[in-house]
Amino acid sequence: MKPAHRLTLFLLMAPAILWLGLLIILPHVEILILSFSQRVAPRVYEFGFGNYLEFFTEPLYWRTFARTAIMSIMVTVITLVLAFPIAMYIARVAQGRVKAMLLLLCLLPFWVSELVRTLGWMMLLRETGIISYLLRMTGLASQPVELLYNDGAVILGLVYGGLLFMIVPLANALESLEPSVVEAGFDLGGSRWTVLRRIVIPHAMPGIVAGSIIVFMLTVGNFATPVLLGGKNGLWFTEQIYAQFITRFNWPQGAAFGILLLLLSSAIVWAGLRLTRQSLGTTLRQA
Repeated sequence: MKPAHRLTLFLLMAPAILWLGLLIILPHVEILILSFSQRVAPRVYEFGFGNYLEFFTEPLYWRTFARTAIMSIMVTVITLVLAFPIAMYIARVAQGRVKAMLLLLCLLPFWVSELVRTLGWMMLLRETGIISYLLRMTGLASQPVELLYNDGAVILGLVYGGLLFMIVPLANALESLEPSVVEAGFDLGGSRWTVLRRIVIPHAMPGIVAGSIIVFMLTVGNFATPVLLGGKNGLWFTEQIYAQFITRFNWPQGAAFGILLLLLSSAIVWAGLRLTRQSLGTTLRQA
């Protein structure tokens, strides 16, 4: 490679390298170092594993950690089940303006911030909200119904927030499926379920994995939706991180919790890739 080409390549890559280095890698390294700072006296710290031991010895912390992981997986599965038929219709059935309109409708809620969307759900689900009013008008409830501050409300808000990020990779993967392959499956005597299981799902697997990774990462690291829709019963691990950094000013403990959450999400993503036999490169191309 000529020197001029090397310089051009370096200049093109420099912004991305600076972005990754200054805004992602260095902060994570600093958080990792900070997580091993164990306080032994006021304003006196030494290297130790006390912050991580505190996590394992306090039941509230590791139970919230496990709850966050389980509910994040549940949200990812529910989002996948809801998004698959929508993506299938957009990719294989809808054409022209109808297809563009459906994609626009999926994108429309994201024209406002996550906080505004969550507040909208609070207005719908509260005791004096529209849903409670409709339940009373139809006779399904005799008194106002409080649908907020429970796991169902949290899951509803998280699924709603992750639906678009599941639909797009799925539609992208399903668009490349040749109709002749599906027709051949039916010609060979396959039922709809057999064709779906043996042809459509394997072909869409990179999109499934890509969408699941995106939705899971967004869900496990979410803060506003579990706190606002779950209230004091939310018990999301990001809330524990926030409490350590902002409420208790215990930055080393908060840093340790952040590293543990990063390890959790990385481990589950790795396990998902292994179970589905997908490579990270193929998954990223679908995303």
